Amino acid sequence: MTEEELVAGLSAWVEVESPTHDAARVNAMMDLVAREAEGAGVATERIAGRDGLGDNLVLRAGPAREDGAVLVLSHLDTVHPAGTIERDLVLRREGDRLYGPGIYDMKGGAYLAFRAFLDAARSGAGTRPLAFLFTPDEEIGSPTSRDLIEAHGRRAGAVLVTEPAREGGRCVTARKGVGRFDVEIEGRASHSGTRHEDGRSAIREAAHQILAIEGMTDYARGVTTSVGMISGGTAANVVPQHCRFSVDLRVVTSEDGEDYVARILGLRPVDRDVAVRVTGGMNRPPYERSEAIAALFGKARSLAAELGLDLGEAPRTGGGSDGNFTAALGTPTLDGLGVEGDGAHTLHEHALVSCLLPRLALMERLLTRL
Repeated sequence: MTEEELVAGLSAWVEVESPTHDAARVNAMMDLVAREAEGAGVATERIAGRDGLGDNLVLRAGPAREDGAVLVLSHLDTVHPAGTIERDLVLRREGDRLYGPGIYDMKGGAYLAFRAFLDAARSGAGTRPLAFLFTPDEEIGSPTSRDLIEAHGRRAGAVLVTEPAREGGRCVTARKGVGRFDVEIEGRASHSGTRHEDGRSAIREAAHQILAIEGMTDYARGVTTSVGMISGGTAANVVPQHCRFSVDLRVVTSEDGEDYVARILGLRPVDRDVAVRVTGGMNRPPYERSEAIAALFGKARSLAAELGLDLGEAPRTGGGSDGNFTAALGTPTLDGLGVEGDGAHTLHEHALVSCLLPRLALMERLLTRL
């Protein structure tokens, strides 16, 4: 394909906005992929969505077995609300930058991998079976697709994840694990002017708990804890009965995950007249760089060199992906194989046009020669 054809094809994907919680729009993307796969010698399987989220789509090609397959993982949901493309992030090309909602995270990488997958299916190149799983809910932690990802990941010989490349086109071989928690605090309401002493402030208790949680951050261990959302109270003249907040946890190792989950779930109230309830746990296990992952990266680096590309390796990133699930199973996983660009989740999100052909060629080699 030419660069112009890739830009046109990718633009068509970006034009179909697909925010996670809009199942109809996400399924419109699944429909588009299924239509484009017709006639390419690819088997398709559609798994109906649940819990108000979109469908999953599985493509298969190559030898008729699943064990040892090269599995590609891409999500088709984005964070941008419908209408973003019309007002705030118009699809457009400015020099080497192609702007659009979700183009960098991660429709660009998904589209290139899809084209490479179809080319590999048509040519019959390679000895391994190929599988491609498109999911609808990665941006909210993959609640409905995780079981499917892990089922395919257990059978795979290698997993390729099309999240955006890091600066300079670098590949990702390790990610922190992610924990998510909800904290609910119940105190006792009272009039703040006439019966202040009768009240038990849920917000005051929340302040104690938030300081304790934020104080758990240990940069030396690579552990961070953060309270990102909070709500509570009913009026300025009422001692608040309720307060709620969310907690984000990032860890390097599974052992730290277990340690910090126990700490957060074990929070106890400072004021004994106030109730503190904590729910949650690890959302994504740590993606640790194993010897098998190092070996897979070495193969990918050699294949890239044949194309004149210097495939670098990024240090461990704090963000999670669906690659966390497969890496934790022990399946060699390479991530960050998507497009180069910047601005994920922002209104300046863009992909670099100059990377499209080289990244397509790299994915074709990975699918047929790993």
